[in-house]
Amino acid sequence: MNTPASILPPPSSINHPPSTMFRTALVCGLGTSGEAAALLLRSEGTEVVALDGGDTPGLHTRAAALKAAGVCVQLGSTHIPEGVYEVAVLSPSIALNSPWVSELRLRGIPLLAELELGWSRHRGRTIAVTGSNGKSTCVKWLAESLQAAGLRAAPAGNYGPPAAHVVCAQPELDWLVLEVSTFQLETCRDFRPDIGILLNIFPNHLDRHGDMATYARLKARLFASTQRGDCCLVPPALLESVRRQSGGAGRWETFGLDEQADWSFRAGQVWHGGQAAADLRGTRFDNPILGQAGAAVVAALTAAGPGPAPAVQAARAFQPLPHRLQPVANLGGVRFVNDSKATNLTALAAALTMTGGRVRLIAGGLLKEKDLGSVKDLLAQKVETVYLIGRAAPAMAQAWSGVVACRSCGTLAVAVEQAAAEARAGETVLLSPACASFDQFKSFEERGDLFAELVAALEKMESARKYK
Repeated sequence: MNTPASILPPPSSINHPPSTMFRTALVCGLGTSGEAAALLLRSEGTEVVALDGGDTPGLHTRAAALKAAGVCVQLGSTHIPEGVYEVAVLSPSIALNSPWVSELRLRGIPLLAELELGWSRHRGRTIAVTGSNGKSTCVKWLAESLQAAGLRAAPAGNYGPPAAHVVCAQPELDWLVLEVSTFQLETCRDFRPDIGILLNIFPNHLDRHGDMATYARLKARLFASTQRGDCCLVPPALLESVRRQSGGAGRWETFGLDEQADWSFRAGQVWHGGQAAADLRGTRFDNPILGQAGAAVVAALTAAGPGPAPAVQAARAFQPLPHRLQPVANLGGVRFVNDSKATNLTALAAALTMTGGRVRLIAGGLLKEKDLGSVKDLLAQKVETVYLIGRAAPAMAQAWSGVVACRSCGTLAVAVEQAAAEARAGETVLLSPACASFDQFKSFEERGDLFAELVAALEKMESARKYK
């Protein structure tokens, strides 16, 4: 293990790459990140062409705003338009094996992630968080901790607005706190966080990346451009492989439950150098699942300068994010919990571990993994019945029916109705799908919102019966 050096060098010694200005640019994909990238580039005088394969009313509304800013917009595009472009800013939703990317490469047009474009215009420092699970909670906690320390900090990236939007709206930020996905890391070139955190690596997005080796290499890219003095935080088990794969030259420190980690979570406290550095007892993070992230946050706050105290202050005031183990209602002693953000098996396992009592589990959707066996023991211990929805229902029933009762419900509405009818006082009806939502919903947020609406309807019916 490295001996932690604690605090970063002063700002004057941190050299970000020069903010390259472009005369012409192509923006591929008009989601929120594409829109933010196009507006940032136009504000710098770049001639921007933005295209999207869709042609929906929502895209027309977005296109009108971009056109008013001087962006040339093409909807329903099937090919890269003619012209000379110095760079192509790629939406994270566009895979590297797409026809657009193939055409861009044939024409020699460099690719750039919107996240890196926004970061390159940031005047302050950056904390970046990646991992398979827990990124958004960690980013929110970090940003609120820095704000509690009196610093100007804002979250961006996968959690919060796009980086390109934040740096335009808040140019004087001290800290940019980024949630970074492998989709963004695919097209990052020089991105260099002052503090980088890799929370964990579990099977995820294998439908896009193909195998775990590729997925792990992409996660390691977070640290690829780090230099001496930058702080790189990883779990002990990943230290050697990530350091080797990234090639980064930052200062490496470890965090986790292992007592040998530089920053260790044990019995509700974060320990460092043989001493308790932060007391998280009684907070949302007082458990082994979220406590590991607590060790990373305390380490990052120490490296940033404010130290552990603001992290503890923010933890005690922390409000959980929507769709992450979010309590929805308590009907007749039955708790209803929305964990729609759980889009892989590891997130499902964490939800079951942190949920007390017996569980009526609603799971299913669009599978991102093939091996469903990793959660069988936990299902057998914790779950009364699994109510299956979406495209993954047959595969989940086949994998799990030997250890837990499985019921194919098809839709979320049917699953909620059946689970609520069968649940007993003291149990929890838990929506933790372990799948992406795109077979039946536009997003995990839409799925979670519908769950909350269905439970609210049950609550209304229960109230009407009471006062009838």
